[in-house]
Amino acid sequence: MALDKREVAERGSTLQKALQTSVPAANIVSLLKELQKGVRPTEELLRSTQIGKTVNRCKHHRAPEVAKLASEIVSKWRHQVQEQKLANGGNSGSGTPNARANGTASPAPSKPTPAAKAESTVPPDKRTWRTDKISRDDLTSDAARNNCIGLMYDGLCQNSTHPSKQILESAKAIEQAALDLRGAKGDSNAAPYRDKIRSLYQNLRNKSNPELKVRVLSGEISPARLVVMTHEELKSKQQIATDAAIAKENMNNAMVPQEQKSVSTSLQCGKCGQKKVSYSQAQTRSADEPMTTFCECMACGNRWKFC
Repeated sequence: MALDKREVAERGSTLQKALQTSVPAANIVSLLKELQKGVRPTEELLRSTQIGKTVNRCKHHRAPEVAKLASEIVSKWRHQVQEQKLANGGNSGSGTPNARANGTASPAPSKPTPAAKAESTVPPDKRTWRTDKISRDDLTSDAARNNCIGLMYDGLCQNSTHPSKQILESAKAIEQAALDLRGAKGDSNAAPYRDKIRSLYQNLRNKSNPELKVRVLSGEISPARLVVMTHEELKSKQQIATDAAIAKENMNNAMVPQEQKSVSTSLQCGKCGQKKVSYSQAQTRSADEPMTTFCECMACGNRWKFC
């Protein structure tokens, strides 16, 4: 049964109070399900009751079931009001919805598609999902996943002239591959998933490694391969060569000249009887005492010393 404006406002007030207090997540889920079944969203209803804003706050709730359900409701309401606007020829009257599900007015796109119709007109180094007019909230029903897709898009589009549609498809594929990792187990709140997205974003945005995003967008590196590449594999060829040169220099600096030893044929090893013995001498006692001779057999490795 559909709720009228007064009932929707009452449910919204109750939900807002529940968010401000330590109400169990099950109670909030119950309120959201009631709104999901009973609300028939219109622009006038969303504006007057502000129910969209209230439900939108639930997307950031610490309980995953609350956040997921709220995200689904917001996405559903937004889709419904956009369809109503298209059905009315794009006019925004008092009974024609032209509002986002969070209660704020926003011009609807000519077609309900996540990607922008026109290509970006901003400089390549200034491109983001916002400047390319990507509708990020409609990509999935999970707000956390949508944010991660936006991060992947930002990493791929910077300094790129590729079409926004191609970048968006790559971003979605990379995010899905990260979600399918064994440690993530399909959970957008799992630490392995979030860590992988953060690491990939930093590598894609790395100005010293521009060829990485080129290889990804060209298909040379598949999304499934990208998410399992090690830190070393993600480096550019130039960075690998630089790191190798630094390692070699550090190795050379760390090498200490070895003490040269003399080889005598007059000293005989007491273990194997060979007369191929290297030796060195050092003053280990007082100056008026003879030097200590350290010997090592070159044949068997036996070591001894004498004065």
